[in-house]
Amino acid sequence: MARILTGIQSSGVPHLGNILGAILPAIKISKESGNESFFFIADLHSFTSIKEASVRRYNTNAVAAAWVAFGFDTDKNILYRQSKVAEVCELSWYLNCLTPYPMLANAHSFKDKSGKLADVNAGLFTYPVLMAADILLYNANYVPVGKDQIQHLEITRDIALKFNSLYGETFVVPEAITDTQVMIVPGTDGQKMSKSYHNFIDIFKADNELLKDIKSIVTDSLPLEAPKDPEACNVFKIYKLIANDEQINTMRNNYIKGGYGYGHAKKELYELIVSKFATQREEFKFLMSNESALYHILEKGENKAREYAQDTLSVVRKKLGYS
Repeated sequence: MARILTGIQSSGVPHLGNILGAILPAIKISKESGNESFFFIADLHSFTSIKEASVRRYNTNAVAAAWVAFGFDTDKNILYRQSKVAEVCELSWYLNCLTPYPMLANAHSFKDKSGKLADVNAGLFTYPVLMAADILLYNANYVPVGKDQIQHLEITRDIALKFNSLYGETFVVPEAITDTQVMIVPGTDGQKMSKSYHNFIDIFKADNELLKDIKSIVTDSLPLEAPKDPEACNVFKIYKLIANDEQINTMRNNYIKGGYGYGHAKKELYELIVSKFATQREEFKFLMSNESALYHILEKGENKAREYAQDTLSVVRKKLGYS
């Protein structure tokens, strides 16, 4: 059985781009026979930048609720909060003591911010080591990563190989899974949808707020009666990522023949999102307003994750002379 591990940033409510580009593909992989998925919410990593407790708690809950709402099977797989498995911090310390300074000084997570060292905390500097502990603690075989995380996965591999060389075979040396066909979801301004650009669509918002966001999608100024190029329109680009073939063809023809305004297209996109994700939106709303139900799901995964973590640490401690 292949063990797949994924860390999920707790940076707020997942938007449509996150759902289409990351959540749904990851859930699809988790459902393949022979795969066992460990998905964790990286709330310890978030402390390098988010200091407010209430913000972190809300973000963590929102991420967990979204994954559960979209059907991540928490019976077959394991979903957990990183902070609830304290063993990762102990392993991180051991790995820190084996990681050379130049390796971390060359890591993108540090170098990108090294121009202003006053803003760099020790947690950010050792971020790749905590990531390594996240992975090695569960002996993951494969780690799906984006291009920006490939270097960090290589650091994990180097640390694992060094530990195995010094103390005998202990950790599985993980391999990266990179998807060259990652879906790029356009935002309301046509750029890649991102919280950083403030151009995202939050499908979990109340209906009136969701409609307001969709109405903000940037379009050209062609009049209603004019024929339009669907492939040049941000509304259509988003619509076709969600709709079925019949719906796509109908909207495309409406654009081309004219007499169809961008307001019509935005209304159809709104109605499609509301209908297509109705179940998920209701489940998300329920879990966010019923913290005990959400935590029951998470605690089930955390208990399982802790068992794996304790087994690994037992071996590590013995090899290092701590037991």
